[in-house]
Amino acid sequence: MKAWVLHDINDFRLDNIEEPVLHDGEVLVEVKAAGICGSDIPRVYQNGTYSFPLIPGHEFSGVVAKAGKAVDPGWIGKRVGIFPLIPCRACGPCRKEQYEMCRHYSYLGSRTDGGFAEYAAVPAENLIILPDNVTFAEAAMLEPMAVAVHAMRRAAPDPADIVAVCGLGTIGLLLIMFLQEAGVKNILAIGNKGFQKQMLEKLGLPGDAWCDSREQNPGQWLRERTEGAGADVFFECVGKNETLTWAVDHTAPGGRVMLVGNPFSDMNLEKAVYWKILRNQLTVTGTWNSSFSFPETEPSIRMAERMEDASLTKQRLSKQGVSDEERRYIQDAGENCPPDDWQYVLERLAQKRVSPSCLITHRFPMDELEQGFHIMRDKTEDYIKIMGIAGK
Repeated sequence: MKAWVLHDINDFRLDNIEEPVLHDGEVLVEVKAAGICGSDIPRVYQNGTYSFPLIPGHEFSGVVAKAGKAVDPGWIGKRVGIFPLIPCRACGPCRKEQYEMCRHYSYLGSRTDGGFAEYAAVPAENLIILPDNVTFAEAAMLEPMAVAVHAMRRAAPDPADIVAVCGLGTIGLLLIMFLQEAGVKNILAIGNKGFQKQMLEKLGLPGDAWCDSREQNPGQWLRERTEGAGADVFFECVGKNETLTWAVDHTAPGGRVMLVGNPFSDMNLEKAVYWKILRNQLTVTGTWNSSFSFPETEPSIRMAERMEDASLTKQRLSKQGVSDEERRYIQDAGENCPPDDWQYVLERLAQKRVSPSCLITHRFPMDELEQGFHIMRDKTEDYIKIMGIAGK
């Protein structure tokens, strides 16, 4: 088969190699679409990976071509999305079914071979069946969509909250998409590239809800639009000291700062900024990856969590003065909410309540995928999501 193989840092080639040998519990997925993540760029050109050679790619979808031992052959022919994290199932977080925080995980595309190939070996329990009306390109965006949803659900904004999103790459824009779908109306977006305004318009965000930080002071802009109060929830999707400081400086007293962006370097806060976290009683929360329910886990802790969510939902709905829109939002966040981020995303994709395809700016045949890597590395063109498509 053909595969993009990382042999060493900055040594990324299209090779002809043998198909993967399946281990017990694995299936062979014929890859139909694979997205390039921002983390793939330093992995290929700067930092390398855990071992060489390696096939990168953790955002992909396809069709099950073969089933290994101990796998139901009924999987063959199924259209699937892939949860790339392979947990150890033994550490503390795994025992609590918080697999995204596994201490000894493997990961498709960074610790073991991933999806930039014609075929990929995937544990059958990491598959999620796609509805017929979900395209392979959309399904290849399940992973970044689930990351955005995980951040949103951890922050738990109310419909009436003023929500700021700083950093308008794939995750930031997907966050805005899902915040809108969830009923949040007051969204303020901070970016630094002119074409981001066009992408926001595709999402239906008005032009005056966008700040170009190259031309405007984000803090002043945010204060003007919040009558000096600041944002109730601030999503920091960049990972730089400057934007972290903006987040703390311009979140309202009692508000929430959600840290989403991977750090570019050491993160440091000046004393005066740190004081604001204390004096304004801000909740600063990290988020990582996304939640996924493996087949055998749903009856236990996940069901208990859903029952607890349902109880809280009934309490909130019993309050006087809850609008229809707020009622729908509360229900989605509680008893009607799927148990994990991937199901949450897939339901909305299938119901056409979200449409991530508008964020796919480039599509290349898999044989030409390196062009997409060069665009992202050299920033020669505006882009959001670059996708490799099989047979294109």
